[in-house]
Amino acid sequence: MSTAHAITVENLEKRFGDFVAVAGISFAIRAGETFGFLGPNGAGKSTTIRMLCGLIPPSGGRGTVAGFDIVHETARIRERIGYMSQKFSLYDELTVGENIDFFGGIYGLSGSRMAARKKWVLDMAGLGERVGTRTGLLPGGWKQRLALGCAILHEPPIVFLDEPTSGVDPESRRRFWDLIHSLASGGVTVLVTTHYMDEAEYCDRIGVIHQGRLIALDSPRGLKAGRMQGVLLQVDCDDPVRANEALASAPEVRHPALFGRMIHVTATDEAAGAAAVSTTLASAGVRVRGIRRIQPTMEDVFASLVEQQEAGLAT
Repeated sequence: MSTAHAITVENLEKRFGDFVAVAGISFAIRAGETFGFLGPNGAGKSTTIRMLCGLIPPSGGRGTVAGFDIVHETARIRERIGYMSQKFSLYDELTVGENIDFFGGIYGLSGSRMAARKKWVLDMAGLGERVGTRTGLLPGGWKQRLALGCAILHEPPIVFLDEPTSGVDPESRRRFWDLIHSLASGGVTVLVTTHYMDEAEYCDRIGVIHQGRLIALDSPRGLKAGRMQGVLLQVDCDDPVRANEALASAPEVRHPALFGRMIHVTATDEAAGAAAVSTTLASAGVRVRGIRRIQPTMEDVFASLVEQQEAGLAT
């Protein structure tokens, strides 16, 4: 992976009237890096991508993509990026082949290069035998791969993927991430937004966004190792739903959350937290089978970061 920066952002801001969608964020993405924006819907992820692609102007700050300014050189940027939106940017009434031809024309492809790239998309998406199928009839996973292929027909060095796996099945999500890693291994810089916590683990680095603010930036391992405040406890009990409700007001522990049949809680001290959980659940009439310290998931880290951010804004 190169140390050169494919994308740089400094104090980038976007306002819509009195609403602040992006609140002065700064980061840099190395060439060949897979960088993830993690956050809930409405956090500012898509707005940031649209500014970087030159689709909307920032209200403040500055940024570069492929070395070009996101305000004054948007045409130069668009020549060097691929962009896949949440809606896949495909035309449902066109066939698979017609969609590829249409986007190839937009990117100025023709002749043997267009033929080679069209074959690549059909092979990559597994749609070689469906070139004449109307796109609107495709299952979500195939449509998703077709949209990616159309976005990178011109082989751009930088690719923006905005919630690319939203609404598709888990197997299609896994296959799509295989494609992302294949692109990155070829030197392509990928910026992907997601609200799926498990997907963030596939990225080289993650920027966690909450209410338009970048509240953390690190590798998945770095976030899990260093950004959690306190320890994480896993609680195994008879009635997890009832236990989760009881633990919401328990002393010594914070933000309980259900994980299947288990409950995760954070505590400043392992022994004091375990004692508080045992006492609280005994009072609630819930039998505890076991309490143990575990390593945090990205969902645990995100909950902790949001709590820290909101506590800081409240002070």
